[in-house]
Amino acid sequence: MAKLMTAGPTQVRENVRMARSLMFTNPDVDPQFAEDYKVICDKLEKIMNCSGRAYIMDGEGILGLEAACASLTEPGDRVLVLDNGIFGRGFDGFISMYGGEPVLFTKDYTEPFTAEELRAYLEKDHDFKYATLVHCDTPSGMLNPIDELCPILAEYGILTVVDSVAAMFGEPVDFDGSQIDILCGGSQKALSAPPGLTMVWVSDKAMAAMEGRNTPIASFYANILTFKTYYEDKWFPYTMPISDIMGLAVAVDNYLAEEDPIGRHARIANACRTAVTEAGLHVYVKKSANTVTVFEVPEGVTDTQILDIMKNEFGIMITGSFDVLAGKVLRIGHMGENANEADMIETLNALQGALTKLGVPVECDMVEVFKRELA
Repeated sequence: MAKLMTAGPTQVRENVRMARSLMFTNPDVDPQFAEDYKVICDKLEKIMNCSGRAYIMDGEGILGLEAACASLTEPGDRVLVLDNGIFGRGFDGFISMYGGEPVLFTKDYTEPFTAEELRAYLEKDHDFKYATLVHCDTPSGMLNPIDELCPILAEYGILTVVDSVAAMFGEPVDFDGSQIDILCGGSQKALSAPPGLTMVWVSDKAMAAMEGRNTPIASFYANILTFKTYYEDKWFPYTMPISDIMGLAVAVDNYLAEEDPIGRHARIANACRTAVTEAGLHVYVKKSANTVTVFEVPEGVTDTQILDIMKNEFGIMITGSFDVLAGKVLRIGHMGENANEADMIETLNALQGALTKLGVPVECDMVEVFKRELA
């Protein structure tokens, strides 16, 4: 089996895998499960500096995005969609699905939004219930400055929904300091648990907006409000995936035990991007997240050719992209358990080997440059 160096799912540490294999109780009837669940949620609130509430929902990270839109959107609501990436644009479908009117603020997919251009836009039109934005748009690696953008939206009374699935735990996130209202994450990215869980952090303002709706939330499974009284009632809206949550608990503890996980991600990301750039490859976006390096496919070869050689001959799996970026870029995921020197050396060696075999000029030894940058 090839080593996962993709932008999620990531490699999973042994203690997380083992936790998922332990005997478990019945979460529907054993009140201890609610106690254990709350302990994890309390830790998640601390990590993200959230004075609101954190919840773990049963579904891959995209469930959190839909749940945020389902829980906030009422028919006719105007919602601002900050669109500078495939996932950023993708919020419009969730908003429309629940009867809202998405209004796209679109810019080049290689550039992050700036505070200045957002403020200029809002001066002309700010009649929005909430806005959606992506922290790291995984298909391109785009990093948006949520700590600058969300406070501006808050000035205009606009709630914020932030997709940080591919950034959090590898990029700093300050929920309260950034005035975020709903923050969405996933288990399979930089937290390095298996896919299957989404985490949402909810501000008091967002909770009040959900409770003050004029129409009921048009979903059961994607209804964040159903979790609000889980601890008081010792009850969940559906049978919780207890084994997955037991593994997540260990992954959270692994994160908390590390002295500087954000710094580790930043060092690995910088060294990786320096290596591929000096090799003659072109990084796709102007501001990338610590968790993923996205570079353009060299002329004369295809993404599939590179991916196949890396996987079949070197045992390393990275990924291409999709939608408007299909066939144009390749992605190295250095997030969570992937963000370490040894695995990155294997990955860069495999990439260089594949390029060399395909006749693509490589202008440096990528591994040596990577090591130099980490020294």
